[in-house]
Amino acid sequence: MSALVDLNNVSIQFRRHGKFSGLKEYVLRHIMPAERSARSLEPETFWGLRDFSMHLKEGDRLGIIGPNGAGKSTLLKVISRIYTPHQGEVSVTGRIAPLIEIGAGFNPELTGRENTFLYGAILGIQRKVIAERMDAIIAFSELEKFIDTPVKYYSTGMYLRLAFTIATEIAPDILILDELYAGGDVKFIAKANKRLDKFVEGAKVLILVAHNMEYIRRFCNRVIVLSNAQMLWDGDTEEGIQRYLELQGTA
Repeated sequence: MSALVDLNNVSIQFRRHGKFSGLKEYVLRHIMPAERSARSLEPETFWGLRDFSMHLKEGDRLGIIGPNGAGKSTLLKVISRIYTPHQGEVSVTGRIAPLIEIGAGFNPELTGRENTFLYGAILGIQRKVIAERMDAIIAFSELEKFIDTPVKYYSTGMYLRLAFTIATEIAPDILILDELYAGGDVKFIAKANKRLDKFVEGAKVLILVAHNMEYIRRFCNRVIVLSNAQMLWDGDTEEGIQRYLELQGTA
């Protein structure tokens, strides 16, 4: 069976600028020795991912775990084509639902209804399909009274409910989840979990980042452990969780 997600020797670097800027930079350049000043102001680079390879086929339910800053979110953004790697190859076959930084494409000046069309387009859902499902989206998100209000007036929970509902309205081939529920109320989280169960069953591939190991155990049949932008483990879920706990010093 051919891979639906195929990453080969992928590396990506980010630039972290020096400490000094503006007036402080100007003054320091005049009072510090030239060599030391230049060294202090040089932008630093760091790895988001380094020499990373991964192949996912239909039926894979992958959990990605690791310490903060390990490269988990970077990996999801590379797969979602938000980031372009500096080295290596990325191949993705099928429609992706990337539930990461959920609602990031919203325009605060537009209404909930207008943002539904906008966010749907970002996710690759045709305008006609969104129009046909608008009533269902409004009902599930429980925003009947606020759908024509600009989203800049929404609470975090309202914002999250609308974004989650749009993103999960059409079943994808590849479902990507990254700690969805920050800011969600208990009632909606329970409803969203039921929806996700059906969604996960229908997806060909699931990729899940979570700090809650019970979510990893519940949904995943394979685990990758990341640390310092590199893969430490790829294999059995329970063994992967144990490696992660050892890495954290909590095993």
